[in-house]
Amino acid sequence: MKLKHLSTAMILATLPATGVFAAALDRSGQSISAFLQPGNYFEAGLSILDPNVSGKDTAGNNTGDMAGDYYFPHAALKLQPTENFSFGLIYDQPFGADAEYKGNNNFVANPNNPLLPSPISPTLGQAGLGDIVTGGTSVDVDTQNLNFIFGYQPTVNWNIYGGAVYQTVKGKVKLRGTAYSLYNGYDADIKETGDIGWLAGLAYQIPEIALKASVTYRSEIDHNINVNENIPIVGLVAANPALLFNALNITDPAQQQAIGQKLAALGSSGKTKITTPQSVNLDFQTGIMANTVAFANIRWVNWKDFSIQPYKFGIVSQAAGQLLPQLGKPNGFNLVDYSKDQWSVTTGVGRKLSEQWAGNVSVGWDSGAGNPVTTLGPTEGYWNVGVGVQYSPTPATFIAGGVKYFWLGDSDAVTGAHSDAGTFEDNDALAYGLKIGYRF
Repeated sequence: MKLKHLSTAMILATLPATGVFAAALDRSGQSISAFLQPGNYFEAGLSILDPNVSGKDTAGNNTGDMAGDYYFPHAALKLQPTENFSFGLIYDQPFGADAEYKGNNNFVANPNNPLLPSPISPTLGQAGLGDIVTGGTSVDVDTQNLNFIFGYQPTVNWNIYGGAVYQTVKGKVKLRGTAYSLYNGYDADIKETGDIGWLAGLAYQIPEIALKASVTYRSEIDHNINVNENIPIVGLVAANPALLFNALNITDPAQQQAIGQKLAALGSSGKTKITTPQSVNLDFQTGIMANTVAFANIRWVNWKDFSIQPYKFGIVSQAAGQLLPQLGKPNGFNLVDYSKDQWSVTTGVGRKLSEQWAGNVSVGWDSGAGNPVTTLGPTEGYWNVGVGVQYSPTPATFIAGGVKYFWLGDSDAVTGAHSDAGTFEDNDALAYGLKIGYRF
């Protein structure tokens, strides 16, 4: 069956992402649909997410809404200089996090917090650190991707493509409150740095029936960074090691000497390796009747192999794992890690309503990256529903908007040492976006 008048409906599947509240740090979904548009094409858009995430710490205190609103822009330019070769530039912000705890709970510092896991430990106030260790736990992580894509089309049906990805990452993390024990007052400042990865893919299309399928692989990207770290307890114990020995009842001279060597290592600096994960996107759409398309996206992200262990954080975690057997982490632990890979699926139907108007509806599911989860992002996956509308004032231009509602998965939150920290239930989010497009 040959479908007619599908020039507008064919781009329904590229309506705004309208914000992604996905597993781990995933945000944009890393779509390359703009590169697969026919002819020369440009688009730019903005997606905004308004989450509502709250829970209770292990003492039963309410955390309040700890998830920050965020927005991320995206843009793409695709050129088709010949019928066999194409070139594309795509900008997006693939990974990120924005959260802050406030109020009276185990994720907010106060002068009566003990600095060591012992009843005889000094408190923030006693140590004279009350003016330094204040506020709540927070995280702010941003990444940017610039994708350079080259495509070869041996026939009208096939498109073989690949290219380089330049990625920057920066962030700040603050750990506050009794939930983090030795790390109460920990700060990490990740200065912006950039590195290179790559992508490759294959697409197949039959324009007459609006069929289009593609699979895209993205590589890991390694970043080696000097992270600026501050751990208040380290300076205090370095000046007076007896505080630590007394708090943990350490009397063995050999063990005391080993601890001293660890403290000495904290006076140096070292690189922190952050590897953003590899991923695969599978996209499909096809006409199912005149002026109507069905579409689907399946995404896999390798979060199971992702972790962040800043240099000084790691040294302290290794010492803590050896000195505190109750942690069950003799080799130390990470600031952030995940136990499972992420899978997500979005499917829907789009329809051309007139020469100028089109719309779509969609349903989405995300598996999450394992439970329990980090306190810096305490949700596990989601379900969502979305609607989108597109207006084309001319055959070459369009304006598209969309909105999605997310039911966020319940989770058990843990610290980096995987100690129980709280539960987060019955949370949701609202996302919306706007995009403009131009064919030339």
